[in-house]
Amino acid sequence: MTDPKKPATRDLDENALYYHQFPRPGKLEIQAIKPLGNQRDLALAYSPGVAAPCLEIAKNPEKAADYTGRGNLVAVISNGTAVLGLGAIGPLASKPVMEGKAVLFKKFAGVDVFDIEVDERDVERFVDAVTALEPTFGGINLEDIKAPECFMIENKLRERMSIPVFHDDQHGTAIIVAAAVRNGLELAGKRVEDAKIVASGAGAAALACLNLLVSLGAKRENIWVTDIEGVVYEGRESLMDEWKSVFAQKTDKRTLDDVIGEADVFMGLSAAGVLKPEMVAKMAAKPLILALANPNPEIMPEDALAVRDDVVMCTGRSDYPNQVNNVLCFPYMFRGALDVGATTINEEMKLAAVEAIAGLAREEPTDVVAKAYGGVTHTFGPNYLIPSPFDNRLILRIAPAVAKAAMDSGVATRPIEDFDAYMDKLNRFVFRSGLVMKPIIQQAKMDKKRVIYSDGEDERVLRAAQVVIEEGLATPILIGRPNVLKTRCERFGLKIRPGVDFECINPEDDPRYREYVDTLFSLVGRLGVTPEAARTMVRTNNTVIAAIAVHRGEADAMITGLEGRFDKHLRDISNILGRKEGVADFSTLSLLINSKGAFFLADTYVSECPCAEEIKQITKAAAQQIQRFGITPRAALLSHSNFGSRDTVTARKMRDALEMLWKECPDLEVDGEMHGDAALREEVLKRYMPHSRLSGPANLLVFPTLDASNIALNLIKAMTDALHVGPILLGTAKPAHIITPSITSRGIVNMTALSAVDAQPHPDED
Repeated sequence: MTDPKKPATRDLDENALYYHQFPRPGKLEIQAIKPLGNQRDLALAYSPGVAAPCLEIAKNPEKAADYTGRGNLVAVISNGTAVLGLGAIGPLASKPVMEGKAVLFKKFAGVDVFDIEVDERDVERFVDAVTALEPTFGGINLEDIKAPECFMIENKLRERMSIPVFHDDQHGTAIIVAAAVRNGLELAGKRVEDAKIVASGAGAAALACLNLLVSLGAKRENIWVTDIEGVVYEGRESLMDEWKSVFAQKTDKRTLDDVIGEADVFMGLSAAGVLKPEMVAKMAAKPLILALANPNPEIMPEDALAVRDDVVMCTGRSDYPNQVNNVLCFPYMFRGALDVGATTINEEMKLAAVEAIAGLAREEPTDVVAKAYGGVTHTFGPNYLIPSPFDNRLILRIAPAVAKAAMDSGVATRPIEDFDAYMDKLNRFVFRSGLVMKPIIQQAKMDKKRVIYSDGEDERVLRAAQVVIEEGLATPILIGRPNVLKTRCERFGLKIRPGVDFECINPEDDPRYREYVDTLFSLVGRLGVTPEAARTMVRTNNTVIAAIAVHRGEADAMITGLEGRFDKHLRDISNILGRKEGVADFSTLSLLINSKGAFFLADTYVSECPCAEEIKQITKAAAQQIQRFGITPRAALLSHSNFGSRDTVTARKMRDALEMLWKECPDLEVDGEMHGDAALREEVLKRYMPHSRLSGPANLLVFPTLDASNIALNLIKAMTDALHVGPILLGTAKPAHIITPSITSRGIVNMTALSAVDAQPHPDED
């Protein structure tokens, strides 16, 4: 427990030191992405096989992007002369910061990074050292280098290198600030061409921000710059340089207070407390204040708002709205630049990033963003000018915009030929289910079905419904009170509305109520349900309502399960929809997607101890479902016995099931009974069963009991950080799925697509 008497900063420092030290020092490691398990692998990875790619690259240097990791490798380079707010602490002390930057690159955009700390302050020698590294990297991210040396270093590197060079402290900040100004002025009904901009601070970041605002349309004559010496004016000699002089005004005004009057934008990259409340009072109507000094801004938001209520604030802090955070930009700038082999990052690419970030802030927020902010949903407005750093759509907006700008401006050496395929690739990075789900999603769009959601008032369902509508996956029907649905759509910043964009069934007052009661009683009246109980169920049990809608043909498929127990939902579905003809019992199939690939597990939720006949049916049903993903199923019947090594009841059961499957499904790749390692590692399988019917590692794992399957599902999910799609309910007479309470809105979108495809005709399946 945190000691309340201990200063918060001390507690944070102790936690940070522990975080960086344990369980291993640092935040990075190098991991091989190719196998090195035998002599052949060694011969391919190193001598003699490695000579082949070496010779190809020697003939054509562009082949380095095909045969090495250079095309996805960035150097984060610093000499430690301006580290965060710590000053010139030196290159070695800056290493934790550079490692942190590397982690952000990898986490947010999948870009690999080496952090390089250079013990050199001389500009020419530093430039020589970095230039010599060009064969290693696809891009250079300069970090924490003091001004004015950072200007000179970047300019010289850009002249000498044919890969992107990006000083994030300058240009990353500038891009986010420009996006905030773009949206802030639009919200105020102002044009950037007319805006008076006053800056406090004239360091690298401030000047880069002003230069980019000029590219966006701001007029130099409307820009006033101040620093520790006061106003930057023509003729001033103290603390002047060629970069700052560009913004010198011909004026006799000398202080920030002198120039702040009628300012539309204040941009602070200086020191705490510089902007006084009385200065805020002098600003123009609906002023935009970017107080970006850290940890304490030029004016605290509450102090500015105490002066006037029309102020719109941005800070660099995460505990206030509109945080200007460079992580909004730099990972995705490099993602787009690397993906087209850009030779530089030019003004066109930066402006494309500005527009992409500004545009995303106007889109409806996702549940990912809401979770990052404790469930609070922000929509475009004074408190949401720029997107959240946690918005997983940033890469989907910025990287393609930057890539296109690089191509259009002629600096791309590997132009993207198929942007649809490129977007698919980015989507797979954001949503790991993307590649596996693509055939299902495409099939769902071809024949839209009506999918009804029993938990219609849940935020995740509402967010999923908007995606389903926008992507044309299905026609959603939500069970919920219309006034609640409308209020929650508005609260969550969604543009869909009940009765306009989707149909809803009001459990409290629906004209079909009596018909639904009659339908339910006709189905369960001889199962111990009285007419009064049937009336109560149709009023209070949304799973029952959804199942009746599907039974009556008013919906094609249903999704339930966000509240209540799985077995209770299954009982309602069983009573109303029943089982498919010839199916002895229901079963479930779970899809797990991790770094090793996609794996299907059966049965993970229903059958406690299925017999051999039921194992056969579970395997057949699972294999048919897997084929809808465009995947050839390879089924392994798992056991503690490995091809007859044990003669127990469960081992014999799996053997009997295998015999039936071989007889009834001669084209299905299935084998067993076997250990888990034999199922997943081909070399182990071949050692025990050289002539196995499996042509490769299994992708369908069939378990002998519910205990084994459910334990394995949750262990694999937790230990490999796997994405779970499902459970997919098999064996129902009409499509119905019972999702888990932990599912995300994206998971519901995936299950909607599966439900829609289930509802389509499948004449080839028995």
